[in-house]
Amino acid sequence: MVSERLGIYLEKKGISFYAIENALNAGRGSISKAVKEGKNIGSNTLENILNLYPDLNPTWLLTGEGSMLRDDDFLMDKSVQAYPLKSDYSMHHQQIPLYDLEATAGLIPLFTESANNIPLDYITIPNLPKCDGAIYVTGDSMYPLLKSGDIVLYKAINDIKNEIFWGEMYLLSVEMSGEEFVMVKYIQKAENPQYVKLVSQNKHHQDKEVEISKIRALALVKASIRINSMN
Repeated sequence: MVSERLGIYLEKKGISFYAIENALNAGRGSISKAVKEGKNIGSNTLENILNLYPDLNPTWLLTGEGSMLRDDDFLMDKSVQAYPLKSDYSMHHQQIPLYDLEATAGLIPLFTESANNIPLDYITIPNLPKCDGAIYVTGDSMYPLLKSGDIVLYKAINDIKNEIFWGEMYLLSVEMSGEEFVMVKYIQKAENPQYVKLVSQNKHHQDKEVEISKIRALALVKASIRINSMN
Protein backbone atom coordinates (compact mmCIF):
# COMPACT_ATOMS: atom_id res chain seq x y z
CA MET A 1 0.00 0.00 0.00
CA VAL A 2 1.18 3.53 -0.82
CA SER A 3 0.80 4.83 2.74
CA GLU A 4 2.83 1.91 4.10
CA ARG A 5 5.64 2.55 1.62
CA LEU A 6 5.59 6.25 2.47
CA GLY A 7 6.05 5.30 6.13
CA ILE A 8 9.06 3.14 5.21
CA TYR A 9 10.62 6.05 3.31
CA LEU A 10 10.06 8.53 6.14
CA GLU A 11 11.58 6.13 8.69
CA LYS A 12 14.56 5.42 6.42
CA LYS A 13 15.23 9.14 5.92
CA GLY A 14 14.61 10.09 9.56
CA ILE A 15 11.74 12.45 8.66
CA SER A 16 9.10 12.92 11.34
CA PHE A 17 5.38 13.07 10.63
CA TYR A 18 5.40 16.58 12.09
CA ALA A 19 8.02 17.69 9.58
CA ILE A 20 6.22 16.35 6.51
CA GLU A 21 2.82 17.64 7.65
CA ASN A 22 4.32 21.05 8.33
CA ALA A 23 6.11 21.14 4.97
CA LEU A 24 2.93 20.10 3.15
CA ASN A 25 0.81 22.55 5.14
CA ALA A 26 -1.36 19.51 5.98
CA GLY A 27 -3.47 19.03 9.09
CA ARG A 28 -1.70 17.79 12.20
CA GLY A 29 -1.81 14.00 12.29
CA SER A 30 -3.17 13.61 8.75
CA ILE A 31 -0.12 11.85 7.33
CA SER A 32 0.70 9.88 10.48
CA LYS A 33 -2.89 8.58 10.66
CA ALA A 34 -2.84 7.50 7.00
CA VAL A 35 0.47 5.68 7.46
CA LYS A 36 -0.40 4.00 10.77
CA GLU A 37 -3.91 2.97 9.73
CA GLY A 38 -3.09 2.08 6.13
CA LYS A 39 -5.45 4.66 4.67
CA ASN A 40 -5.37 6.09 1.16
CA ILE A 41 -3.49 9.33 0.47
CA GLY A 42 -5.00 11.74 -2.05
CA SER A 43 -3.38 12.20 -5.45
CA ASN A 44 -2.74 15.91 -4.86
CA THR A 45 -0.98 15.13 -1.58
CA LEU A 46 1.11 12.41 -3.25
CA GLU A 47 2.13 14.85 -5.98
CA ASN A 48 3.19 17.37 -3.34
CA ILE A 49 5.14 14.69 -1.46
CA LEU A 50 7.06 13.74 -4.61
CA ASN A 51 7.85 17.40 -5.28
CA LEU A 52 8.96 17.81 -1.67
CA TYR A 53 11.27 14.77 -1.71
CA PRO A 54 12.82 14.50 -5.19
CA ASP A 55 14.91 11.44 -4.24
CA LEU A 56 11.76 9.37 -3.63
CA ASN A 57 11.10 7.06 -6.59
CA PRO A 58 7.47 7.63 -7.69
CA THR A 59 7.23 4.19 -9.32
CA TRP A 60 8.23 2.48 -6.06
CA LEU A 61 5.89 4.66 -4.00
CA LEU A 62 2.87 4.00 -6.21
CA THR A 63 3.47 0.37 -7.23
CA GLY A 64 6.18 -1.05 -4.99
CA GLU A 65 8.34 -1.88 -8.01
CA GLY A 66 11.98 -0.85 -8.34
CA SER A 67 14.12 0.83 -5.70
CA MET A 68 12.86 3.24 -3.07
CA LEU A 69 15.27 6.03 -4.03
CA ARG A 70 15.76 7.52 -7.47
CA ASP A 71 19.16 7.01 -9.05
CA ASP A 72 19.06 10.12 -11.26
CA ASP A 73 22.14 12.33 -11.30
CA PHE A 74 20.87 15.75 -10.35
CA LEU A 75 23.73 17.90 -11.60
CA MET A 76 22.21 21.08 -10.24
CA ASP A 77 18.85 20.54 -8.58
CA LYS A 78 17.52 23.59 -6.77
CA SER A 79 14.54 22.70 -4.59
CA VAL A 80 12.42 25.30 -2.84
CA GLN A 81 10.25 24.44 0.15
CA ALA A 82 7.69 26.92 1.46
CA TYR A 83 6.19 26.96 4.96
CA PRO A 84 3.12 29.20 4.62
CA LEU A 85 0.53 29.94 7.28
CA LYS A 86 -3.14 29.91 6.37
CA SER A 87 -3.18 33.71 6.74
CA ASP A 88 -0.31 34.20 4.28
CA TYR A 89 -0.81 35.61 0.84
CA SER A 90 1.60 34.88 -1.98
CA MET A 91 3.50 37.62 -3.76
CA HIS A 92 3.89 37.15 -7.49
CA HIS A 93 7.21 39.01 -7.52
CA GLN A 94 9.56 40.14 -4.76
CA GLN A 95 13.30 40.63 -4.42
CA ILE A 96 14.46 39.01 -1.19
CA PRO A 97 17.90 40.17 0.04
CA LEU A 98 20.39 37.39 0.87
CA TYR A 99 22.67 38.44 3.75
CA ASP A 100 25.99 37.25 5.10
CA LEU A 101 25.28 36.75 8.80
CA GLU A 102 28.94 37.11 9.76
CA ALA A 103 29.19 40.45 7.95
CA THR A 104 26.13 41.79 9.77
CA ALA A 105 27.46 40.56 13.17
CA GLY A 106 24.29 38.68 14.08
CA LEU A 107 20.52 38.85 13.75
CA ILE A 108 19.97 41.87 15.99
CA PRO A 109 21.83 44.38 13.78
CA LEU A 110 20.47 42.61 10.70
CA PHE A 111 16.88 43.24 11.81
CA THR A 112 17.35 46.66 13.39
CA GLU A 113 19.75 48.16 10.85
CA SER A 114 18.48 46.55 7.66
CA ALA A 115 18.88 49.76 5.68
CA ASN A 116 22.62 49.78 6.42
CA ASN A 117 23.25 46.11 5.59
CA ILE A 118 24.46 45.30 2.09
CA PRO A 119 23.06 42.03 0.69
CA LEU A 120 25.23 39.44 -1.02
CA ASP A 121 22.54 39.17 -3.69
CA TYR A 122 18.79 39.05 -4.20
CA ILE A 123 16.53 36.01 -4.54
CA THR A 124 13.44 36.11 -6.72
CA ILE A 125 10.98 33.20 -6.52
CA PRO A 126 7.39 33.73 -7.70
CA ASN A 127 4.41 33.17 -5.41
CA LEU A 128 6.19 32.95 -2.06
CA PRO A 129 4.79 34.53 1.12
CA LYS A 130 6.20 37.97 1.97
CA CYS A 131 9.82 37.64 3.20
CA ASP A 132 12.15 40.22 4.74
CA GLY A 133 15.44 38.49 3.96
CA ALA A 134 17.42 35.28 3.67
CA ILE A 135 20.55 33.77 5.25
CA TYR A 136 22.57 30.56 4.99
CA VAL A 137 21.98 27.86 7.59
CA THR A 138 24.82 26.36 9.62
CA GLY A 139 24.73 23.24 11.80
CA ASP A 140 22.62 20.09 11.64
CA SER A 141 19.98 20.57 14.35
CA MET A 142 17.16 20.66 11.75
CA TYR A 143 18.52 17.83 9.57
CA PRO A 144 17.14 16.30 7.36
CA LEU A 145 14.60 19.08 6.79
CA LEU A 146 17.45 21.61 6.66
CA LYS A 147 21.17 21.00 6.33
CA SER A 148 24.21 23.23 6.61
CA GLY A 149 24.48 25.40 3.49
CA ASP A 150 20.74 25.60 2.85
CA ILE A 151 19.15 29.03 2.62
CA VAL A 152 16.20 30.05 4.82
CA LEU A 153 13.92 32.93 3.89
CA TYR A 154 12.35 34.69 6.85
CA LYS A 155 9.78 37.25 8.04
CA ALA A 156 10.97 39.24 11.06
CA ILE A 157 8.78 39.26 14.20
CA ASN A 158 8.56 42.57 16.07
CA ASP A 159 6.54 41.56 19.14
CA ILE A 160 8.37 38.46 20.37
CA LYS A 161 6.08 37.87 23.36
CA ASN A 162 2.77 38.03 21.54
CA GLU A 163 3.40 37.02 17.93
CA ILE A 164 4.68 33.44 18.24
CA PHE A 165 2.76 30.82 16.25
CA TRP A 166 3.34 27.73 18.40
CA GLY A 167 4.86 24.75 16.62
CA GLU A 168 6.20 26.73 13.65
CA MET A 169 9.84 27.00 12.57
CA TYR A 170 11.79 30.11 13.55
CA LEU A 171 15.13 31.75 13.02
CA LEU A 172 16.16 33.23 16.36
CA SER A 173 18.95 34.82 18.32
CA VAL A 174 19.30 33.69 21.96
CA GLU A 175 21.57 35.27 24.55
CA MET A 176 23.43 32.71 26.65
CA SER A 177 26.27 33.61 29.04
CA GLY A 178 26.64 36.99 27.38
CA GLU A 179 26.97 35.51 23.86
CA GLU A 180 24.55 35.51 20.95
CA PHE A 181 23.61 32.14 19.45
CA VAL A 182 21.75 32.09 16.15
CA MET A 183 19.71 28.98 15.39
CA VAL A 184 16.71 27.57 13.55
CA LYS A 185 14.22 25.69 15.76
CA TYR A 186 10.57 24.82 16.19
CA ILE A 187 9.12 26.86 19.05
CA GLN A 188 6.64 25.15 21.36
CA LYS A 189 4.98 26.14 24.62
CA ALA A 190 6.77 25.36 27.88
CA GLU A 191 5.05 24.67 31.21
CA ASN A 192 6.41 27.95 32.58
CA PRO A 193 4.75 30.77 30.57
CA GLN A 194 7.96 32.82 30.87
CA TYR A 195 9.81 30.17 28.86
CA VAL A 196 9.55 28.55 25.43
CA LYS A 197 10.71 25.13 24.30
CA LEU A 198 13.16 25.01 21.37
CA VAL A 199 12.76 21.77 19.43
CA SER A 200 15.14 20.36 16.81
CA GLN A 201 14.26 18.22 13.82
CA ASN A 202 17.41 16.14 14.37
CA LYS A 203 16.55 13.51 16.99
CA HIS A 204 20.13 13.60 18.29
CA HIS A 205 19.61 17.17 19.56
CA GLN A 206 17.73 17.52 22.84
CA ASP A 207 14.90 20.00 23.37
CA LYS A 208 15.87 23.08 25.35
CA GLU A 209 13.78 25.57 27.32
CA VAL A 210 14.85 29.22 27.35
CA GLU A 211 13.41 32.37 28.87
CA ILE A 212 11.47 34.45 26.37
CA SER A 213 13.42 37.48 27.61
CA LYS A 214 16.64 35.82 26.37
CA ILE A 215 15.35 35.82 22.77
CA ARG A 216 16.85 38.97 21.26
CA ALA A 217 15.65 38.57 17.67
CA LEU A 218 13.02 36.36 16.07
CA ALA A 219 11.85 35.60 12.53
CA LEU A 220 9.37 33.11 11.12
CA VAL A 221 10.92 30.80 8.51
CA LYS A 222 8.78 31.12 5.38
CA ALA A 223 10.76 28.99 2.92
CA SER A 224 14.05 27.16 2.39
CA ILE A 225 16.27 26.52 -0.61
CA ARG A 226 18.58 23.56 -1.13
CA ILE A 227 21.00 23.20 -4.01
CA ASN A 228 22.18 19.64 -4.63
CA SER A 229 25.29 19.42 -6.78
CA MET A 230 26.98 16.29 -8.11
CA ASN A 231 30.69 16.73 -8.77
